[in-house]
Amino acid sequence: DFDSKKKRKLAKIYQALSSDPIDVATLRCMAIGEGGLLTDEIRCKVWPKLLSINTDDLPPLPGKELREDNKDFQQVLLDVRRSLRRFPPGMPDDQREGLQEDLIDIILHVLKRNPQLHYYQGYHDIVVTILLVVGDRLATALVEKLSTHHLRAFMNPTMDSTKHILNYLMPIIDQMNPEVHDFMQSAEVGTIFALSWLITWFGHVLSDLRHVVRLYDFFLACHPLMPIYFAAVIVLHRKQEVLDCECDMASVHHLLSQIPQDLPYETLISRAGDLFVQFPPSRLAREAAQQQAERTAASAFKDLELASGQQRRDAVLRQCFRKWPRGEERTKSILAKPRMPRTRTNRFAKLAVMGLAVMGLTVAAAVARSALEWAPKFELQIFP
Repeated sequence: DFDSKKKRKLAKIYQALSSDPIDVATLRCMAIGEGGLLTDEIRCKVWPKLLSINTDDLPPLPGKELREDNKDFQQVLLDVRRSLRRFPPGMPDDQREGLQEDLIDIILHVLKRNPQLHYYQGYHDIVVTILLVVGDRLATALVEKLSTHHLRAFMNPTMDSTKHILNYLMPIIDQMNPEVHDFMQSAEVGTIFALSWLITWFGHVLSDLRHVVRLYDFFLACHPLMPIYFAAVIVLHRKQEVLDCECDMASVHHLLSQIPQDLPYETLISRAGDLFVQFPPSRLAREAAQQQAERTAASAFKDLELASGQQRRDAVLRQCFRKWPRGEERTKSILAKPRMPRTRTNRFAKLAVMGLAVMGLTVAAAVARSALEWAPKFELQIFP
């Protein structure tokens, strides 16, 4: 019964909040588990605890003086003005305009206090979600902590760190469904379709705020790489659509970039947590590095092939080169590192998914433990 489950969950959340010290591990499990944190009122209490923020000592509200001679102001202003759809439909114009002003001030405040951070387009989608849930003063503290931790990789001077995280996507898909992986590789679609998902925590691509804040419950309680696992399960959930698509970059990119709004969010969250346990970031880092090396080698081979074709006048030889449809890709897959036996991988996946129903919050607890442990070594793990 939904109502009784909700009451039990509420009781566990308030019990964890009233513990001395506060039971953060239980709060993480509650945020990850079915339904997340249930209400914005609870999020206002729990989100700060997940980020170790002292709500009794919040910073003062930022002032308008931050806009003077600020190198990011014009870009932030443009992005915020374009953010109309990120506000609940029917919100009065004066209320929305006031929130947009708060949004600008929060962003500039965080950037001013942390000059090592660099603004990126899409950052405002995360900030506006937090602002709508917790209000301006608490949002300022939450956004600053997020920016220096979970979002830190996206706020470097270049996109190299973001690209590195995107490289984790294909190894996850490969482990769970090699057919989809190989199809996407043949289509040469890459991972750019998932960029906006990752850097906005899906806030830019999902239209219903309820779904967005449910994902934020999940991501705030987890390791900073969890959004890439969630991106992978979305692709895997749409596997038949992908395989039915024309095998070319434009078609597959168009399909995947148009994210459905009626996703089975709770199911996908459970699967993402399961994948995190099966394929932790340390393992994915090795596989992503291997795939990057293989792509570099394949690119170098293409360059050599092109140079050879230009130097030789033998038309037959040039035709031979042209008749190698992704030949190096085929060779690459044959010579690549040994994979786990597919039947074994699929069996493990099925057992893990079945186990979620039996074990309840066991996977959530494992994921929550990883979130408690990641902070001191995260930067070393992701950016060796």
